Amino acid sequence: MEENLKQQSTSIIKIAMLGPESTGKTTLSEQLADHFQTVWTPEFARNYLQQKWNAKQQICAPDDLLPIAIGQTKLENESLNIANKYLFCDTNLLVTKVFSEIYYNFCDPMLDKAARKHKYDLFFLTDIDVPWQKDDLRDKPKDRENVFEIFKKALIENQKPFITLSGNENERLKKAIAIVENLENAKKMGFSSQDFVQIYNHGITLENIENQISIFKKGVAKTILDRAATINDGIIKLSDSDWQHYIDLFETEKSNHKLCKFVPASGAASRMFKFLLEFINNYDKQNETINAYINRKKAVDLSIFLVGLDKFPFYKKVNTLLEKTNSDYNKNAKDVKDYLFIKMLLSSEYFDFSNKPKGILPFHNYETHIATPIEEHLNECVCYASSNGKANLHLTISGHNQTDFDKIINKNKSFIETQFQTKINIDFSNQNKNTDTIAVDLENNPMRNENGNLIFRPAGHGALIQNLNEIDADIIFIKNIDNIIQNHIETIGFYKKGLAGILINLQQKIFRYLLKMGHYRLIDSDLEEILNFVKINLNIEIGEDFNKFTLQNKTEFLKTTLNKP
Repeated sequence: MEENLKQQSTSIIKIAMLGPESTGKTTLSEQLADHFQTVWTPEFARNYLQQKWNAKQQICAPDDLLPIAIGQTKLENESLNIANKYLFCDTNLLVTKVFSEIYYNFCDPMLDKAARKHKYDLFFLTDIDVPWQKDDLRDKPKDRENVFEIFKKALIENQKPFITLSGNENERLKKAIAIVENLENAKKMGFSSQDFVQIYNHGITLENIENQISIFKKGVAKTILDRAATINDGIIKLSDSDWQHYIDLFETEKSNHKLCKFVPASGAASRMFKFLLEFINNYDKQNETINAYINRKKAVDLSIFLVGLDKFPFYKKVNTLLEKTNSDYNKNAKDVKDYLFIKMLLSSEYFDFSNKPKGILPFHNYETHIATPIEEHLNECVCYASSNGKANLHLTISGHNQTDFDKIINKNKSFIETQFQTKINIDFSNQNKNTDTIAVDLENNPMRNENGNLIFRPAGHGALIQNLNEIDADIIFIKNIDNIIQNHIETIGFYKKGLAGILINLQQKIFRYLLKMGHYRLIDSDLEEILNFVKINLNIEIGEDFNKFTLQNKTEFLKTTLNKP
C-alpha cells in the first residue's frame, strides 16, 4: 500500500496548489500549464466523489481518503512522464490530510506520512478573495477563512515552501507566471525553494541578489573623477554679510514652506564600539596588560577611550552597577576594572550598547541631565526646521526599537515644546527590507543562520532615498542621528538657515526663469543670463553643440534642464 503513495523521482519543477474550496486552484493550474506549454494534474477526488454521488448519492467518507490519495499520486506520477519542464498539480496529499483532520479529526498514518514526505518545488496558497462558486461537492462557503488559516499553518508546520496568491484571476496568473520563472532562475543560481521563498518575501529581486554577489566577487567599479571642486567651481565662498542675507531670506520665506528634519536613526552602535568588541574578543587578560594589548594591536582608540573614561556620560551609571554587583570591584587593579567596565558596557545582560540604536544612547553630559541624540535633534528641529509655530521631525528606525524611541521622546518633547513655544510633529518610517544585502562568507557563498535560513544585512543610508521621497515637505534638512554637537545649537542653526536660504534663492530664480521662458519671447541676452545661471549656480555642464541650436531649441533645452522636481 505504501508503495502506491510514493512520488516518482524527477527533474521536472513541480508546483502544487493548496487552498480552501472555490479559490481558483483548478483554473490557475490549467492556465499555467497552457502558458508554459506543459500538462497539469487534475484533482482525482473530484471525479471519484462525483461518481460516488451520481451512483449512490453518498458523500465522502473516511474510507475514501486513502484510495483518493493513491489515485492522486498515480495521476501525478503519470503526468510527470509527459510534462515539459514544469508540472502544475491542482491538488496534493497535504490537502487530503488537512481535510481528513478537519472533517474526521483523524488522518490515516500512511496518508499522514506520505503527505509530509511528498515534495514540491513550490506551493501556491490560494487566497479567499475570489467569489464562492457552488457545486455538488462544495458545502462550506463560510468556513473558507478558517480553512485558509489551517492550510497556512499546515504548510508552515511541515516546512513546505509556499507563496500566497491573492487578487483576481488575471492578477493571480500574471503574478504566478513571474514567480515560476524566477523560481527556475533561483534554482540555476544554486538556491533552494526555501531560499527562493525567503528572498521573495524579503522583496528583493533575483537580479539584485545576483548583482550583490557579483560586487562581492569583483568589487565596485572605480568612479572616474572629472576634477576637484574648488572655489567658484563647485564651491561657493560666502562672506558674513552673504550668510546673513540668505538667513534673512529664509526667515522671511519660511512661513510659506513646510519644513522637515529627516534623521536616519536605524543604525546600531556596533561600529562605534567595534574597537571595544575587538578588545573583549582578543585581549589575553591572563598573560598581558592592557597597555601590552594596545601596543600589540596598535589600538589607539582604546587608549583614548580609557584616558577619558570617567568623562563619558555613561560612566557613572556603569560604574555604580559594577560596584553594586561586585563588592570587591574597587579593590581590583586598574586593568581588571577597565576590562570589567568594558565587558559590562557591551554585555547583553547589562547595557548592551553595541547592539542598541545610537539614537537612544547617552551622548552628552549637562549640569542637569544626560542627553541622548534624540533629545539633541528635538532641540535642533525647533531651532531651524520650524515655521508657523510647528516643527516636523522624521526618524527612520528599526521597528523593534520603536518603544525605546517613544520613551525618550515622551520624556523630552513637552518640555522642549514649551521652552520654544513650538509644536513638534514626529513621525517614523522603517528602512525597506527590499534594500537589504545578502550576507556572504569569505568564499562569497551566501551565509546562513543556525536554522539554515539566508542572512540579510540592512543596506546603508543611501537606501533611505525611498523613505526620503515619501516625505511631504518643501525643504528637508538631513542629518545623521549621531551628527550632533553639544552647546553650539545657535551656530548650527545659523548655517542650516543660511543653506536653506541659498536653496530658496536658487528656487526663486529657477521659477522666475521658467515663467519667463513659458510666457514671453526671449532674446539672446535673456538666454545668456539663464545659461550662465545653469552653468555657474547649478554646476551643470552644457555641451558645445548648444550654440548650434535655434533659439527655440535652446529655450526648450533650458526649460527641460530647469524643470525638475
